Amino acid sequence: MKKLGMGLVGPGFIAAHHLDAVRRLGDVDIAGIAGSSPESAKKRARELGVGHAYANYRELLADPAVHVVHNTTPNHLHKEVSLAALRAGKHVISDKPLAGSAQESRELFEAARDAGVAHVVTFNYRGHALVQQARAMVAKGKLGAPVFVHGRYLQDWLTDENTYSWRLDPKLGGASSALGDIGSHWCDLAEHVTGSRITAVLADLHTAVPMRHAPAESTKAFATSKSAKRREVKITSEDIASVLLRFDNGARGCVVVGQVLPGHKNDLRLEVNGRLASVAWQQEAPNELWIGHHAQGNTLQARDPATLDPSARGYAHLPAGHPEAWSDAFRNLIADAYAWIRSGGAAKKKPDALPTFADGYRNSLVIDAMLKSHAAGGVWQNVEDPFGPQRKKGKRG
Repeated sequence: MKKLGMGLVGPGFIAAHHLDAVRRLGDVDIAGIAGSSPESAKKRARELGVGHAYANYRELLADPAVHVVHNTTPNHLHKEVSLAALRAGKHVISDKPLAGSAQESRELFEAARDAGVAHVVTFNYRGHALVQQARAMVAKGKLGAPVFVHGRYLQDWLTDENTYSWRLDPKLGGASSALGDIGSHWCDLAEHVTGSRITAVLADLHTAVPMRHAPAESTKAFATSKSAKRREVKITSEDIASVLLRFDNGARGCVVVGQVLPGHKNDLRLEVNGRLASVAWQQEAPNELWIGHHAQGNTLQARDPATLDPSARGYAHLPAGHPEAWSDAFRNLIADAYAWIRSGGAAKKKPDALPTFADGYRNSLVIDAMLKSHAAGGVWQNVEDPFGPQRKKGKRG
């Protein structure tokens, strides 16, 4: 089997995990990486064990050895890099959010659809075996009709007012902070597990830390600085959000999101309550699925390949009692992506669990509706249907 070559643009925090996942597949060559400058790319190439550093992303795209482009740049560069890769005929795996705005996301979705290549956005929590187990249970009616979908995504990395990141700059990270960064993951997970779509939202957003003291020399995500030189930055994006939800199957829901909540490191939780049973999954305890009952005892299902639904079994690689976690789920998503790429990227060949640019575009419209709901004073806001015209043509990407 011919080895595919991948090139990565934007070798920041998440880049190491893309490279790790690709290396674990064993049948992909890492052609090289491109960064913000030739010097920074060479430095990161040494740190990440990559043999070649391109002068810029255009040089990377011009290399015939690169078949797949991983776009891990900051949000404001997603459209530029992904669009150029699509026009070069490359398959694209992009970090979320798909782009800096709903309009840019639409442009990328349409470009990817028309290019006829594989296009993936990294909503990587889909890659957990027990997430796929929950999805199968809902699809097979084991919960009955879903009536309530709720949960949270809570973090504390922005608690300190001396912490600053490009994600808080609307010009670099987009208009939304907490919702766009982590709320987007929860919304995708809720829709993926339930098989239903969020159709309307009512959002209340808040900025608990309206002024931050940023390091003068760095705005890297998750970076810390010991420099005494700091500048005051006024924050306009939300760090806390509460949102009521309506789904197209009639279910109601709610989600709370925050990144300034001490003690919560990566506290993602999703619960689906049906008329017959409930199911809940928590990212920080990924090897257990809680199943709730009315007239019998509640149970915990372990991540045991022998007991999983056939659709979920392929996402569990170790026997029961051997934990699998975040990096394993990320590897599963990348494995699905490369399986699709090897099949040519045709829509009918896409693995069911794999999120595409269509999902990324739709997700951006959900977050956009939340921002509009809050801006209007906390009123219900319908989520635009991104595929109305495409559905009629039988096209969705």
